Amino acid sequence: MNDSRYSAIEVGARFERQVTFDAASIRHFAELCGDANPLHRDDAAAAKSTFGTLIASGPHVTALMMGLDATYFTREHEALGLGFEFRFVRAVPAGVTLTLEWTVTGAEPKSSLEGDIVAVDGRAVDAAGNVYVTGHGTNLVRAPMRGDL
Repeated sequence: MNDSRYSAIEVGARFERQVTFDAASIRHFAELCGDANPLHRDDAAAAKSTFGTLIASGPHVTALMMGLDATYFTREHEALGLGFEFRFVRAVPAGVTLTLEWTVTGAEPKSSLEGDIVAVDGRAVDAAGNVYVTGHGTNLVRAPMRGDL
């Protein structure tokens, strides 16, 4: 690790979790975020669509991906997400299980913020290797939090 770095986050570190997008969670998330698109809430309408079933909303998948990022970096550090960008490659149908994964692609010290700017590249992929969502993010990662909260 470079001595000018504030954290021990290493480029190449990889973290992941699996998520099943069942119909109930798709409907529930759409309702919570105010997404009235029938493809996320109405079984009959979704069945008549190109997809043939409910599909997860974009914010549903990306929220879980950003949550994974936040959980990983805050286990041992103080961290804040600075920005994320996503690309939707294919619809996420009800019943699919995806692996959400991120890889650390860069870590540079930022003395004015007393931390490191950590870049990550991610994707949501099924067991057959089909990619559904890709993403890129930046985080401010600082040394571990000290003292009692």
